[in-house]
Amino acid sequence: MLRVAVDAMGGDFAPAEIVKGVLNAVEQTEDLEVLLVGREDVIRQSIEREIDVDRVAVIHADEVIGNNEDPGLAIRRKKTSSMVTALQLVRSGQADAVLSAGSTGALMAGGLLFLGRLNGIKRPALLAEFPTFEGEDVVILDVGANMNAKPEHLWQYAQMGKVYTQEVLGKPDPRIALLNIGSEENKGNAQIKRAYQLFKESHQINFVGNLEAKELFQNKTDILICDGFVGNVFLKAFEGIATDIFTYLKNEFQKDANISAIFLSTLQKIYSRLDEAEYGGSILIGVNGICIKCHGASRGRAISQALLKRAYSFAKKNTNLKIEEELKQDPKEGLK
Repeated sequence: MLRVAVDAMGGDFAPAEIVKGVLNAVEQTEDLEVLLVGREDVIRQSIEREIDVDRVAVIHADEVIGNNEDPGLAIRRKKTSSMVTALQLVRSGQADAVLSAGSTGALMAGGLLFLGRLNGIKRPALLAEFPTFEGEDVVILDVGANMNAKPEHLWQYAQMGKVYTQEVLGKPDPRIALLNIGSEENKGNAQIKRAYQLFKESHQINFVGNLEAKELFQNKTDILICDGFVGNVFLKAFEGIATDIFTYLKNEFQKDANISAIFLSTLQKIYSRLDEAEYGGSILIGVNGICIKCHGASRGRAISQALLKRAYSFAKKNTNLKIEEELKQDPKEGLK
């Protein structure tokens, strides 16, 4: 049985959409338990149907960490907040994973403070999946945890991404690329050039070189590595473009009934493939536990997918244990 502590108060549509997503996920599997953490009165008001009391429980927490607060200070000062309480449940062994759509910075800080790092990991990373038009997802990390990654950190991202892709996505020898401004070996800043050499010299990964952002959707790699600043910019640009282009085309097609009938169904299929809600959330990979970050604007569908596709799959494959085993195989001098 997998038990997940969910920060029910985090996110733009909390707690109603968080609760909705949790209930949907629990109904779809028989071995998932959820601890809804937050203000008990408002959480219970959001539960609009009868629930399996054996697999959904409410844990009261008085405070809420807002997005406008200093992440580090909030984590340390708001000890009875829903996010801190959820993290503490994992730390104490009362839960196997934590999920929140609240402050990204606070969850990153809390993940490190309360869960710690896996053995050998210097910098955890946020791992996300992106769709391609070839039907295969691409794993990208980091998308926001570490803004100033060293080449050695990028190397560890590649190792963690490799294990995740093998275990969770079932790809035995995933291709790994560096996100860069060009495909040539001499392109990029000092950080990327040094990382390129680390990757190239290793026999532990299937390194396919540099990749430009425009090539992401062409099925040229299975894993794309970058620092958190670049990855986060890329993530938000992708989300904005997907939404805005779909909205624009939908509005244009609806002006002509003949065109609308032909293209709208196809357009909807494309959008559902690109819809961030289908991917649920990102994993803070490299911490000693399972920590899932959902988009602040997540609705029920995204929360449900995060529980089923992220937390559930990650735990069932013992991914953290296998990451630690991977790190033991080829330690780099720069990481000592």
